[in-house]
Amino acid sequence: MVISYYFLILLVLILGVGAQFLVKTAYKKWKKNPSSFGVSGADAARTMLNSNGLGHVAIIEISGQLTDNFDPRTNVVSLSSEVYHGRTVSAVAIACHESGHALQYACEYVPAKARASIVPVASIASNLWVFVLIAGIFLSMIGLVYVAIALFGAVLLFQLITLPVEFDASKRAKSFIRQSGWLTQKEIGGASAVLRSASLTYVAAALASVLQFVYILGMRR
Repeated sequence: MVISYYFLILLVLILGVGAQFLVKTAYKKWKKNPSSFGVSGADAARTMLNSNGLGHVAIIEISGQLTDNFDPRTNVVSLSSEVYHGRTVSAVAIACHESGHALQYACEYVPAKARASIVPVASIASNLWVFVLIAGIFLSMIGLVYVAIALFGAVLLFQLITLPVEFDASKRAKSFIRQSGWLTQKEIGGASAVLRSASLTYVAAALASVLQFVYILGMRR
């Protein structure tokens, strides 16, 4: 049991590190490639939002690398400095991806709304489940183990719902980039590579959680 647990931990680490390596490699490669028409990430996001009737959605600059996000509670697209000011393939791809999330909420894309609705529960569950599981094991209380399973199940559900949300945002981004004419065919391929590698991080996280969930289910015995 101990050996299988350590093997699981190792596998989870490999999945996570491998996915992060791929996204950082793709991002670094294409951030060295200027976009043919010199459009910045902020300009790309603003144009994509405005063309879809979302002029009220704000765009702000934030610190960090690959910290870009969209907050549906405040209707704000936050772009890291490199993406906000960058006039590169990576910047355009990521900026349009985050704008894609804003479009999802505007058109009431069901998976996006479902994910937003379980964020509070998933956030609490992700911080609590392991302590409940440990307590259940040490106190030999199967009831607590079942509670831990339910809590982790909420985390897993959140990650699984995240997959179609991320894939759809990337699909919207690539569609708009093609229509805009900002990038050459080769650069569009680069933008797709950046978005695809970013999606793999969510796939890896979901797969790792599935493996953990199966392992925890086995602890009922």
